[in-house]
Order: sequence, then structure tokens, then C-alpha cells
Amino acid sequence: MQLNVLKAKIHRASVTHAELHYEGSCAIDGRLLDISGIREYEQIHIYNVNNGARFVTYAIRGEEGSGVISVNGAAAHCAQPGDLVIICAYGVCDEAEAAKYKPTCVYVDRQNQLTHTNHSMPQQAAA
Repeated sequence: MQLNVLKAKIHRASVTHAELHYEGSCAIDGRLLDISGIREYEQIHIYNVNNGARFVTYAIRGEEGSGVISVNGAAAHCAQPGDLVIICAYGVCDEAEAAKYKPTCVYVDRQNQLTHTNHSMPQQAAA
């Protein structure tokens, strides 16, 4: 049996832009894509914490370190700047792989800067 499992997520990112008149997709800070393992043009699911909207689009690479999370095209009706979203990517594996697999979870602050992953400790706030 093949199972759909969580591959990676960026947890509680802040939407920085909602661009209705754009071809589509979601631009994500390239550094966050690299850390999470989400690939450019990969299908992603976005869950809006503020309004409950859930939608599917694909990731495009934003400028590294910019903190950009831009929801584009028709999906811009589902989010507005300041909304908190959870961005997830899923993969398919068999039951044996699923038993051992652990997704990569990326946690960010309100400016979409990395605080920690499920593989690292939270970074200490600057004094």
C-alpha cells in the first residue's frame, strides 16, 4: 500500500503579499524552501490559520532571506498580508518507509525568519 505522508511544513508563516493579478503560485523565501526541502514548482497545501481557508498551489522561489510569503493569483482571495499560514508538502511512500519517516518541520517568527526546525533547538532571542 502507498501512503501520502507529510514531507515538510513551514509552520505559522506570515503572509507578506497577496497578488491577485499574478499567474498563480506562492512565492516563498528561498532559504525557507531549502531548509524545509520543498522544491520550486512542487505542489503545496496552504492552511490559513486566520480564516480557515485551505488551498493547493505550487511553490516558487523568493529572494533568500527576504521573509517573503506571497500568495498569488486566485489563491490571493484566500489570504491577506498578516495572515498566519501553514505551508505543507506531501510525498508518497510505502508502509515500511512511512514507519521510519520523519518530516521536516520549519518554525518561523512573525517576520518569517527561521527560529528552529524539528531537527534543531529554538534560537535564543537577541538580548
